[in-house]
Amino acid sequence: MTAPASAAGRPDGPDRLPPVRFAYDRHTWKEIAHLLLNLPVSLFGFTYVYTVVFVGGLLSLTVIGLPLLALALLGARQLGKLERTRSRALLGVQVEEPTPLPIARGGGPVQRLWLALKDPVGWRTLLYDFIRLPWGILTFCTVLTSLFVLWPVLPFLARGLANVDRAMVRGLLSPSDELERRIAELESDRGVVVDTAAADLRRIERDLHDGAQARLVNLAMGLGLAKEKLLEDPDAAAVMVSEAHGEVKLALQELRDLARGIHPAVLTDRGLDAALSSVASRCTVPVKVTADLPARPAPAIEGIAYFTVSELLQNVSKHSGARSASVEVWRSADRLLIQVRDDGRGGARLEGGSGMQGLAERLGAVDGLFVVDSPAGGPTVVTAELPWRDRTE
Repeated sequence: MTAPASAAGRPDGPDRLPPVRFAYDRHTWKEIAHLLLNLPVSLFGFTYVYTVVFVGGLLSLTVIGLPLLALALLGARQLGKLERTRSRALLGVQVEEPTPLPIARGGGPVQRLWLALKDPVGWRTLLYDFIRLPWGILTFCTVLTSLFVLWPVLPFLARGLANVDRAMVRGLLSPSDELERRIAELESDRGVVVDTAAADLRRIERDLHDGAQARLVNLAMGLGLAKEKLLEDPDAAAVMVSEAHGEVKLALQELRDLARGIHPAVLTDRGLDAALSSVASRCTVPVKVTADLPARPAPAIEGIAYFTVSELLQNVSKHSGARSASVEVWRSADRLLIQVRDDGRGGARLEGGSGMQGLAERLGAVDGLFVVDSPAGGPTVVTAELPWRDRTE
């Protein structure tokens, strides 16, 4: 006698066990196939884990030991993916895939290596494959023997053994919880922030060295020559002093521009609305700025918003071919939203080399979003979203 089908022919829901059975149906045969496959699969997994531990232990004190272990953990992720696929197909266990390891979002080789070595998904998969060999031998021998000896009760036996497999898959191969995912993402984002800060420091150093510092050196030399000629040739000395005065003005302007690039005084003193209006006034196309903010956000969020708009307007000036642009800033619930539009030629992309990817990474590092909508022919609409944090001062 066979068990009746699901009511009205409806399929079983996701991860729902089929009803109790008294004969061999397709669910039973799938469970039997899974249990028989446990032995070859667990043999391969155990061999992989043993090789990883043995080789990693021998080479742990060498240069290549840790990179090999990191690669082994990445390989373990793939083994876990195959096992989840097998469990979905034969046991009906609906387990989502874990979040991909965020090693490509920034950071140097050492940071990426460390992120891979700390991957909890890879380590749990190694543990799963390590403990599976005895279980694989047990299930294979039990099911194979029962096919010839315990045929009447094999469906019940297969169900019990398969339930243990389901519990193992859910316990060790299920995706990480949300906190674990956020930790991995924040580890990657920290690398992005550190690299971005280092790049900004190098830019400031280069600007000082090639700009204001060079001018001040020339100024010192010019004033020294003017001092020597002051008594011999007052007219020539006066010309040199006049040139030095011009160099001072240029050096001061370069220092002001550099300070504005670090953190503009108008942003500190008057807030985001005035600072964005100042940026818009320097754009090569007319820009309309609309800011609807009930209060000022935290300085860090305010600074990120300012530099995001500043770089986007630079892109408008350099690449868009636009005749006009607009900037809108507003608060929605606990988010700060920014939208920059232009009527240019369009075609802007995150990977287009115009700094868009860097902006996306900076906003992502603070749980922000960055979306570019720029069809060929325009218009271009860039939307940035930042978490709203109240000012504490």
